[in-house]
Amino acid sequence: MQTFGVPRPTTNPYIVQLAAALEAEPRIEHLPFRWHSALFGGVDVLHVHWADTLLAGRTPLTRSAKRVAMALLLLRIRVRRIPVVRTVHNLSLRDAGRMDATLMRMLERRTKLRIHLTPTTPDEPGTPSVVIPHGHYVEWFAQFRKEDMVPGRIGYVGLLKVYKGIDRLLQAFGEAKTPGISLRLAGKPADEDTAAFVAQRLPALPDAQAELRYVSEAELVALVTSSEVVVLPYREMHNSGAALAALSLSRPVVVPANPTNAALAEEVGAGWVLQFDGALDGAALDLALSQSRSADRPVGPDLSGRGWSEAGRLHADAYLRVAGDQARRKERR
Repeated sequence: MQTFGVPRPTTNPYIVQLAAALEAEPRIEHLPFRWHSALFGGVDVLHVHWADTLLAGRTPLTRSAKRVAMALLLLRIRVRRIPVVRTVHNLSLRDAGRMDATLMRMLERRTKLRIHLTPTTPDEPGTPSVVIPHGHYVEWFAQFRKEDMVPGRIGYVGLLKVYKGIDRLLQAFGEAKTPGISLRLAGKPADEDTAAFVAQRLPALPDAQAELRYVSEAELVALVTSSEVVVLPYREMHNSGAALAALSLSRPVVVPANPTNAALAEEVGAGWVLQFDGALDGAALDLALSQSRSADRPVGPDLSGRGWSEAGRLHADAYLRVAGDQARRKERR
């Protein structure tokens, strides 16, 4: 059982494609998450993705009920000795209260195998891990119309959050000296303060426009493919689906320098992943555009190691591994 439900039209494409890959794997039965099934149904392995989403709710009553349900699920995992597999999407849980942090630590203690999306993810002492790279979006985006690249256009698409560095991107664009550049932002603001900040800054930035709302897949493809570069000015960055989305559409990405992005740059080929040191500023943006224009890039980035059929096979291997380990432990008892 996964900790995500049946995919909806707005579901993260990573989840949609993973679910399809698991459903196509003949060695396992893929179960989307339902609280009743998790607490009372037959589950051999629980695969946790973003655990904090299990605790989310629109009302205080719903959120409280989900915390009780999580505590019961943890009890069932312990009593029934259900092995937990966890994909490490982020290195830390953001804005977790004391109760949520306690529940997450209890879940971590029951984890028998961690799936890392990149070889640079640090190991957890005492818990084995395997690397299953984040799959690409090449086939996913094939159905959408592509735009011609607009020289000098800088693109950003995704949730607008402070930790994603939207303020730095706007400031860097205002400082940049490269002539003829433009900026296009698209994404839903995380809160009213972020929306107000972006709206206040835009009038002072000629050739900068923003769509402050959730954008469809077709709109995402249009924005990315019309961009000369896609800039991800994140303060923290690990396992970025946005970077892979841009690369899947054959657009270079500008990202903070760190071991994960260095590994990605080496994997996909020269000129596709452009890294900046420290905080993004105008000089870094100018340098990235210059590097992108002078790069001797291959026709497209090498994403051959990120196919979804292989991801499905590797996930099935992981589930069978922990299920077999658990069965052997029961036999010894």
